[in-house]
Amino acid sequence: MRYGEILPAVFLSRPNRFIAHVLVEGEEVVCHVKNTGRCRELLCPEARVWLEKGTNPKRKTAYDLVTVEKGRRLVNMDAQAPNKIFGEWALRLEAGIRSVRPEVTFGDSRLDFLLETEQGRHYVEVKGVTLEEDGHVFFPDAPTERGVRHLHTLMRAVEQGHRATVFFVVQMADVLDFSPNDSTDPAFGQALRQAAAAGVQVLAFTCQVTPEEVTMDRQIPVIL
Repeated sequence: MRYGEILPAVFLSRPNRFIAHVLVEGEEVVCHVKNTGRCRELLCPEARVWLEKGTNPKRKTAYDLVTVEKGRRLVNMDAQAPNKIFGEWALRLEAGIRSVRPEVTFGDSRLDFLLETEQGRHYVEVKGVTLEEDGHVFFPDAPTERGVRHLHTLMRAVEQGHRATVFFVVQMADVLDFSPNDSTDPAFGQALRQAAAAGVQVLAFTCQVTPEEVTMDRQIPVIL
């Protein structure tokens, strides 16, 4: 997944979850933050960040904050990126996938993808991961009732004879493993273990990140 015009900036503050104040070439500007999560460990004062310039002249903000430097890592924190990354990656797979359909309805819920394969239907829910501690990554960074509902929907898909996967796109490289963030959202961790026991596949893949591009990289262990 490639961005358009990218420029570096310095993070100053985040008055609310939608906007941030940054320094661009010595000038303070307001930009849109493409992630409504807390991201407190990422958006620290004076952190180096990268912005994508918007293409709509009617927008209130001219830039989107999409990437941040955390220590030696670049972390993509664009909440819309994981689905785009997975969609591009799934289309390149040669595993009997006949089609990749985004935003599909299953019962009274909506899931991110339906893969039509030679073995039948395969439902996929994608989650972006930006929380890292000492080389280990975790999801979520805040309680998510919606995420728990998605896991129960995937379990219902398995009960009806379909394949189902929850796919964690780790928006950084060079990490060791993935685990649910039980200290922040024990209900999600419990539901994830229940889903795995019920036959839902749990996968986590890292990404190679540059300011201009994010690409799927490699699978890492999932520790439940």
